[in-house]
Amino acid sequence: MAATTHWLATASAQAVLERGGNAFDAAAAAFVLHVVEPHLNGPGGDMTGVLATADDPGRPRVLVGQGPAPAGATIAHYRDTEGLDLVPGSGALAAAVPAAVDAWLLLLRDHGTWPLRDVLGFAIGYARDGHPLLAAVSRTVERVAGLFAEHWPTSAARWTPDGRVPRPGEIVTNPEYAAVLEALAGAADDAAAAGSGRTGTIDAARAAWRDVVGPAAEELVATPHRHSDGRDHAGVLTAADVATCTASYEDATTVDFRGYTVAKTAAWGQGPVLLQALRLLDGFDDARLDPSTELGAHTVLEALKLALADRDVWYGDDDVPLDHLLSEAYAAERRTLVTERASHELRPGLVPGRPAPPLPPAHAEVPPAADASGTGEPTLQAGGRTRGDTCHLDVVDRWGNMISATPSGGWLQSSPTVPGLGFCLGTRLQMTWLDESSPSRLQPGRRPRTTLSPTLVLRDGAPVLACGTPGGDQQDQWQLPFLLRVLVGGYTPQQAVDAPTLHTTSAVGSFWPRTWTPGGAVVEDRLGAEVLAGLESRGHVLTRAGDWALGRLSAVTRDPATGVLGAAANSRGAQGYAAGR
Repeated sequence: MAATTHWLATASAQAVLERGGNAFDAAAAAFVLHVVEPHLNGPGGDMTGVLATADDPGRPRVLVGQGPAPAGATIAHYRDTEGLDLVPGSGALAAAVPAAVDAWLLLLRDHGTWPLRDVLGFAIGYARDGHPLLAAVSRTVERVAGLFAEHWPTSAARWTPDGRVPRPGEIVTNPEYAAVLEALAGAADDAAAAGSGRTGTIDAARAAWRDVVGPAAEELVATPHRHSDGRDHAGVLTAADVATCTASYEDATTVDFRGYTVAKTAAWGQGPVLLQALRLLDGFDDARLDPSTELGAHTVLEALKLALADRDVWYGDDDVPLDHLLSEAYAAERRTLVTERASHELRPGLVPGRPAPPLPPAHAEVPPAADASGTGEPTLQAGGRTRGDTCHLDVVDRWGNMISATPSGGWLQSSPTVPGLGFCLGTRLQMTWLDESSPSRLQPGRRPRTTLSPTLVLRDGAPVLACGTPGGDQQDQWQLPFLLRVLVGGYTPQQAVDAPTLHTTSAVGSFWPRTWTPGGAVVEDRLGAEVLAGLESRGHVLTRAGDWALGRLSAVTRDPATGVLGAAANSRGAQGYAAGR
């Protein structure tokens, strides 16, 4: 079974499974997502995955494709030389070292079975021969066409080569990225011909990636170009940064909830937000865990605010006190803060032996317009300001291998297209602070605290569910109601995906310009007039997003007792797709 945010990626993954490939071969349909969802992810970005293998099902692992800050990305340079208070939301100064492609290749090396050329063939075909352009891609290009024409000529050449925005449904190609993928496949072919085993052939492709991307990216970022602050800056990424960046694995961070084990990234990502919220909610009875009711929706929103407040002061690529933040005692302490009224404060908790954390320097804003907070498409203004988004895929195979992965970054509107590569760099460094005291501070070699947050769920030591969604700060927020409905409410995964959902904006945004809406909650109207009126009476500041507007969840399942597989995909936007046999 495969489920992704684009039907062509799902079809590609399912084709691999039908022809005997395993879940990890099929998950490389992410390369197709680079091609068909370029406004939501790209090869120059990042990814995070959570996986379990059939050989060791009880040990969930995290695939770390989040690159660190470059060697030149110092607070002093950004503040003193560039005159910045925040890392910009677009432009090469926001680029972490790209690690997504290396992560996918690492996964294929260690757990895949197919030759690399076969795995990449789907993406090469769509990039070389063409694919129908999504309406959302056309809208994105239209919104930033002026920026491209005036300030980013390489992006104008890539997306408006004849001065025209491509139309929805128009067949478009990306021959430069096809050539990059051909180079990776060719390097693997050459290594195989020389007698290298699987490790050697895939590592040859990894080396080719660094050799191709590093010098081209360094040349691009060295030229000052427009950033989201309205000024021109040069970036700091170098070929040496790319050459020394490698993806990795680590054990997942887990909590138990209602007889299930939920696996996420550590606190260099926002994954523990979901774990903290589940731990807190585990102390309430089932009646308070139904997001379709006023009481349940209120309880979920308040739990999320508390977890997100901890994220914003404690999380980072550092010594994060997760043992305390995920403890039952701490959850019981925080649970007392969930009252009958909506909080309009940022309320991080305290950790014994550590000083009280300072609140992040964000300013409040009015509730966002519905179209700026809905299905997760990047929020764009003419100057290139973007809150960003991503895509997602889940795959499970007949043997019990399972993976949930969230590729992101390197959106076409992130920074100028790198000549000869057909894609641009990411903007993940905008999630760092220019503050030495912050655990998520900008520092060379440190990973930015990413929002990418796939999920794996186990029962009795066996993986039973993989899920995730695009949506930046909303990723764990949209997954929480989904999991409550499946694990507590008895919904099928598809029913839970389709159910009306909500999220809070009463937390500091991870994306430039780092604002928040005190007491804010974005809701789908299908929650019902009575529930929404009840939330408002409790003090929530509601933004109504429409009936079918929030979340792009997908999921796959496996019953270890029977081997029966399942999948679910989001119907919002008529783009996600689940398939299987």
